[in-house]
Amino acid sequence: MSVCEAGTVHGRVGIMAGMCAALMLLGGADGVHAQAGAPDRSVRPAVGEAPDVVLPALQEFTLDNGLRVVLMEKRDIPLVQLNLLIGAGTARDEPSAPGIASMTAAMLDEGAAGRSALEIADAFEMLGARFGVGAGTHAASMSLRVPSRRLAEALSIAADVMLRPDFPVAELDRLRAERLTALVRRYDEPNAIAGTLFSQTLYGADHPYGRADAGTAASLRALTTADLRAFHDRYYRPNNVTAVVVGDTDRAQVERLLGGAFGTWPRADVVRESIADTEQVTGRMIYLVDKPGSTQSIVRLGRIVLPRSTADYYALEVMNVILGGSFTSRLNQNLREDKGYSYGASSGFAWLPAAGPWSASAAVQTHSTGPAIAEFMNELRGMHQPIPADEIDRARNFLAMRYPSGFQSVAGIASRLGEMVQYDLPADYFNRYVDNVLAVTAEDVQRVARQYIDPENVTIFVVGDRQVIEQQVRDLGLGDIRFLEVTDVFGPIPSLDD
Repeated sequence: MSVCEAGTVHGRVGIMAGMCAALMLLGGADGVHAQAGAPDRSVRPAVGEAPDVVLPALQEFTLDNGLRVVLMEKRDIPLVQLNLLIGAGTARDEPSAPGIASMTAAMLDEGAAGRSALEIADAFEMLGARFGVGAGTHAASMSLRVPSRRLAEALSIAADVMLRPDFPVAELDRLRAERLTALVRRYDEPNAIAGTLFSQTLYGADHPYGRADAGTAASLRALTTADLRAFHDRYYRPNNVTAVVVGDTDRAQVERLLGGAFGTWPRADVVRESIADTEQVTGRMIYLVDKPGSTQSIVRLGRIVLPRSTADYYALEVMNVILGGSFTSRLNQNLREDKGYSYGASSGFAWLPAAGPWSASAAVQTHSTGPAIAEFMNELRGMHQPIPADEIDRARNFLAMRYPSGFQSVAGIASRLGEMVQYDLPADYFNRYVDNVLAVTAEDVQRVARQYIDPENVTIFVVGDRQVIEQQVRDLGLGDIRFLEVTDVFGPIPSLDD
């Protein structure tokens, strides 16, 4: 009796029917024994054509008060994603008082127009909406995803949060205490130590890309609700905002609803944001932060590279996939798969409107710290040698094949459009991305690798147990070593009792 017949006899028709259908595709009810069509796994499958990304046309318009709107209609699912991007990111902080931009954004939904934080959350919950606020380097943001039939109601609440925040003292005190506690925790977090030292060293503690976005103990303790209101009044203005809208709606509805929710928001003069140029890394310097007893070392190398607007963007992205931007990259295959020093090694560019950093990093076993740094340097130098054509092909295909996945949801599309707004990219950027990646030549990759990956002019940061790793690092002979304590990076540990 065959498997299919047995399933029918015993009444398991629903389960067995699916099994039988699959078996028939393999050559009949007894197809489990049919091996004639087994694939030849000795030959790597050919890579197919890169999928096209063809997005609906963008619509752009501006409300009477200066609020810019970028709209993409996507009518297949009854959802709308609305993201407000406000030119009030942490780059707006005063060097002497970091943290105000991120705290202002965090406080928006802690109470607004007489509603408490819980009442705001409940109101959005009743509408089936997801809502959030936050602040990045160059923009504060508000995000709202809601069923399209509830858009008007959700916008009314969102407008209260954005235009009429209460900044309640009790909530500021709570967030202040949370942030002070987080500052204390950083002293035991090697990645936080390495990341902070990296930014401070490359840019300086007073530069927007180098200072503490969440604030310092002193700046957090000094922060008042009056400070938040003043910051909000200065930068939260409609002519300093772009609304990105994606989903089941059209221009007429969006213009009407946004006008109703935000039309009374008065415009004002907003000082243009300015980011100072920073000196490039020259020579090699090693910073070693002592973390006694650590079983791992954090290794990070970096230098300042380019702004997002560079014409070399696509070539740099392809090059970085080869070096450290994927699981099969040279760094990861070397330090993880070959040497076993780390669970993972990577590299990447922090793309920003001004010149951002490139870095390569890994958490490595303490006893392998010196050899791991040596392998980092070997791979950086190796990028100056001719790169095989098959590596370049794989890198281009990696970027091209995964790109469409970022456009599967209204939230994903809105996030991508936010990049377009922040970096002032052309309207057809997304539809041309895959073609631009595939157009990168071997000569392009080799040129940018030699021009921007410079192992002779790079700063190296190590956080680990000095007693174990100091001699390992000295034996490399890569340059002068500056020894630091964690308090040299963060300052004295703040007291939570003040």
